[in-house]
Amino acid sequence: MTDLAKKRPEFRNINAFKDLTTYRMTVGAWVSILHRGSGAILFLLLPLLVWMFDTSLSSEYSFARFKAAFESGLGFVPGWMFKLVTLGIIWAYLHHVCAGIRHLWMDVDHGSISKSFAKSSAIAALVVSLGLTAVLGAKLFGLY
Repeated sequence: MTDLAKKRPEFRNINAFKDLTTYRMTVGAWVSILHRGSGAILFLLLPLLVWMFDTSLSSEYSFARFKAAFESGLGFVPGWMFKLVTLGIIWAYLHHVCAGIRHLWMDVDHGSISKSFAKSSAIAALVVSLGLTAVLGAKLFGLY
């Protein structure tokens, strides 16, 4: 190595208190972390999803009770809380699907593994999932 070449810094250990607070993750990293988080949310809330599906389809009476839970609440839980949890489930599902399609596309087409595609596809996954969540959330809260 010549004296004219600038020596690159070496990072051997990461200080969790100093380095992680200043580390700036890329959009792709955020989408990947949110993909894992949304999968965990969907897995943990699977009993609630099964209950919601079963209650909404069992009978006319159970559907009316299900609908009333979203309008006026159930027990001590207000209706807006059911709507908020449902909105979280909707976001988790839509984000998980959008990010999953992104990951599958990168697995299938190895030419798409580049910094520019990673950034643009991560932004697209975020925009599509948040946009669809906003549309469905507006419908859920009765805005249209």
